[in-house]
This record gives sequence, structure tokens and C-alpha cells, in this order.
Amino acid sequence: MTKTDEIEDSSAPLIEHLAELRTRLIHSVVAFLIGMIICFSVATPIFNFLTHPLCEALAERGQDCGLIFISPQEGFFVAIKVSLLGGFILAFPYIGMQMWRFVAPGLYKSEKNAFLPFMLASPFMFLLGASFAFYVVTPLAYDFFLGFQQFGAEGEAVADGVSAAPLSVVFQGSAQEYLNLTIKFIVAFGLCFQLPVLLTLMGKAGLVSAEGLGAVRKYAVVGILVLAAVVTPPDVITQIILFVVVYGLYEISIFLVARVEKKREEQLRADGYYDDEEAEADAEIVEEESR
Repeated sequence: MTKTDEIEDSSAPLIEHLAELRTRLIHSVVAFLIGMIICFSVATPIFNFLTHPLCEALAERGQDCGLIFISPQEGFFVAIKVSLLGGFILAFPYIGMQMWRFVAPGLYKSEKNAFLPFMLASPFMFLLGASFAFYVVTPLAYDFFLGFQQFGAEGEAVADGVSAAPLSVVFQGSAQEYLNLTIKFIVAFGLCFQLPVLLTLMGKAGLVSAEGLGAVRKYAVVGILVLAAVVTPPDVITQIILFVVVYGLYEISIFLVARVEKKREEQLRADGYYDDEEAEADAEIVEEESR
């Protein structure tokens, strides 16, 4: 066999993998488009469902729930955004299955057994975070925002005890702006709830350790505070909720990584590969670095 033949033979598996990847991507895109079309046909009921937190906050103040279009095309773009979000949620299980079927043949049985639970936990945690954002965070946020409306006895604004010109500052929100903010809450909390899944998977792969995560806890607190300030609006209550939730998830991640390490240590001991002296030396190094 010539050198050219060896190169062609070695490149053949790569071409096959690329062809399979293209097929998986095409199937995923088609599933996403089908989900978009389905959600576009029912975009109005979905949008009405997404307005519940706002409508409840307005109802508590005795106000009607009304959003407006500030441009002729805004209604169309609202339907498109609802379709994008809904289509991705509907298609995600199928997209995840395509990803798994592409990756699984290259894994050992033990690796499949280790990786599959994380594939199942990821969408669950995203839905949990999205639900928490929609049912807990957004009502508090919109209640806070609507508190800046001002009403006088007969529609006049009062300043320093002196009646000013008749004025009422009331909410007349854009449907697109409301949807953008709501989606931002849902996606932000959905992604933040992936933290235990991500860190536990990294711990399973040996990329992070429970001691290492504990050593950088103070830096994690600063990072979470910055994250809360970036992904949430200037609402202190919402930022505190996000910080408490994400920091709690970080501590849960440390606990899960510690459990993964304990199981790995038990397996190594059973196989006779675990060195107690080396483990103690590594622990001392980590402790010195944390200081």
C-alpha cells in the first residue's frame, strides 16, 4: 500500500463522520422548523399565556391588562419570537437525541452510562429554571416595575405637597418589549440552572474538584453578583433572588462533585489503583494554593 493510499484510508472515516454530522444537523434544523411552524399557528395563545405575570400585577392595581404595538410590523415579529422560543423547546428533545446518536458510538459502555444521565438532566434543569423565572421571578419583577406608576386623586401628579399640572404616568407597554424582557428572564434562569449539570459533568471528567470549587468560592460569589447584575434588570429584589439561587446551585454542585469523587475513589480502591499517600499530597497542594 502506497503512502497516498494510507492517507485516503485514514481520511475516509473523517468524511463519514462529517457526512453523519451533516445528516444529524439537517434533521435537527428540520425538527426546529416544524416546531416553529406549529408554534406560529398558535402564537397568540402562547403570547397570552406569557402575559399572565403582567396581567396579574396590573389586576392587583385595578388596571386593565393591555399591551400595544408601536409599529405596524411589531405583531409579526412578536409571533416570530414566540415561534422561535416555542420551536426550540419542542424540538430540543429530538435535537438532543440526534446529538446523542452522533456521540454515543464513539463512547465506551461505561462512558455512555456516565454521560446519559447528564443528557437527561440538562433539559429538566432548564425547564425547572424557566418555570422558576416565569412563576416566581417575573411576577416580583413586574410588580416592582409597575410600582413606579403615579396617580393623583383625579389624575394629577403631586410634588412637595403642591398640585402640579394634571398628569398620570401609567403603563402602556410595547408587546415586543414585554416579550423580550420575559424571554430574557426565562433563558437566563434556564441557563443558570445548568450549573450543577455542567460542574458535575466536569467533575466526572476530572476537570474540576470539590476542593478546588470550594477554594474559589469567594471568586464565585463575585462572579455570580456580576452575572445577576448583567442578566437581570435594575431590580434589587430580582438580582438578590438570582444570586441566592445561583449560589445555592453552586453549593449543590460542590456536593455533587464530592459525591462523584467519592465514588471514583471507591472504585479505584476496589481495583487496587488508589494511592493514599499521593492523594494526601495532592490535597496539601490544593490547600496551599487556596491560601
